Amino acid sequence: MIPVQEALQRIRALITTMPVEDVFLRDSTNRILARSVAARRTQPPFAASAMDGYAVRDVDATLGATLRVIGESQAGRGYTGDLAAGCAVRIFTGAPVPEGAERVVIQEDVSRSSDHITINQTGDGRNIRPAGGDFTEGDRVQPGRITPARLALLAAMNVPEVPVYRRPVIALIATGDELVVPGEVPGPDQIVSSNIYAVAAIVEAAGGIARILPIAPDTTEGLRDVLDLASGADMIVTLGGASVGDHDLVAQVASEAGLALDFYKVAMRPGKPLMAGRLGQAVMIGLPGNPVSAFVCAQIFLRPALDLMLGGNGDALPRTQRPLAEAVGPNGDREHYMRAVRVGEKVRIFQRQDSALLSVLDAADTLVVRPPNDPPREIGDMVATIHLD
Repeated sequence: MIPVQEALQRIRALITTMPVEDVFLRDSTNRILARSVAARRTQPPFAASAMDGYAVRDVDATLGATLRVIGESQAGRGYTGDLAAGCAVRIFTGAPVPEGAERVVIQEDVSRSSDHITINQTGDGRNIRPAGGDFTEGDRVQPGRITPARLALLAAMNVPEVPVYRRPVIALIATGDELVVPGEVPGPDQIVSSNIYAVAAIVEAAGGIARILPIAPDTTEGLRDVLDLASGADMIVTLGGASVGDHDLVAQVASEAGLALDFYKVAMRPGKPLMAGRLGQAVMIGLPGNPVSAFVCAQIFLRPALDLMLGGNGDALPRTQRPLAEAVGPNGDREHYMRAVRVGEKVRIFQRQDSALLSVLDAADTLVVRPPNDPPREIGDMVATIHLD
């Protein structure tokens, strides 16, 4: 058995970052920009009004001044003439400021009669956004995740396509004669396959493409056939069949197919029977079969691996120190990821931690991480926590 941090580092060493592809901006949300991208225009491309009001010269912006309104400037349809002294142009937010205008008097500060306005109040601001005040042509957006705000920036820069890392294809294989898919009627000794759907959701939320393959039976031939269906995937994730029982065949069949095993077994609860290696061009990770074990291992190991494949740093999930709401007993000799729920600023660990209890997992919003041989903890003691999305 190896420690969790060593397992994370060894999985990182197996990862290859995905190649870069160009995608339409509309399809780039939450993808990672692989190279810097230059603005193709200046924003705003002209001096624009920041308020609804009247564009005037500085010399005319005096209290009590009466000015003749000679035209109008709208967004998308500016006033084309010059602004002479003693005149004003009606202007709206975002519209181009006419030549000669030096400020915009907001509409609340004037009174209008026919084609004349009288300035009743003068403010300190000019209410004009200068050309290029946001960005100029050639300014660059640096590599990083494309958030909704960054998406808006790229669109304003008139960038129609962006270079991003290709989304990795993750082939998911649940194993075991005891499993049926949801909707089927289980036999007397069978259960419904559940953990593969949680892992697929984690993969897709992280930016990968999940391919759920047929359930692999507990035979070498059947498992080999399903494993063949994973051809072309960037990562193969099996669920179950990685322990040491007579019917746990994943390591054997994968080894016969060419698996270069890197490690097997991690000193953690839940999730001890975890393995990782490379099978041809794909990374292969064997997750435990118990639903909670598979979920926890997918959070702790798959999410950083996918982040690294997608051009991120591949950092472990962040941990936050929180006080305990209730006392807990001592921990054993493995790092324990305990389901818990936040109660205000504190965290309460559920008493039942059996790795088959999905109802407890559903109620949890936090994992409390107990180090090996952690002593009993009292109310208010600080513990490391991982937030569950």
